[in-house]
Amino acid sequence: MATVDDAARMALSLPDVTEGERHGNRTWAVAGKAFAWERPFSKADIQRFGDATPPDGPIVAVRVADLAEKEAVLAAQPGAFFTIPHFDGYSAVLIQLKKVGKRALREAILDGWLACAPANLTDEYVM
Repeated sequence: MATVDDAARMALSLPDVTEGERHGNRTWAVAGKAFAWERPFSKADIQRFGDATPPDGPIVAVRVADLAEKEAVLAAQPGAFFTIPHFDGYSAVLIQLKKVGKRALREAILDGWLACAPANLTDEYVM
């Protein structure tokens, strides 16, 4: 089981990452682009679940390269990775930290960073 502090450590270990706050939640960005953030459910989100029980928090959102990658990530990790209607058409996934392993979380955060970091920075990091 991973925690928000684990996610923060993983994100901050990547080059040029800053931690800030957006909508009252911790957010990690590279080159001014948020690639991971805490994402509790809003009242509207909870209403959309209807009679279904929403996934238990904490929840972290992480960017992905595109919608095709989003579908691949969701198919590969259906227990911990999910989406909600608010994220329809948006290249990001939600991660239920209580159900994700640290390795899968680290990979998701790295992929989010790679999706948002400038090419010169990713080229340096990957090489």
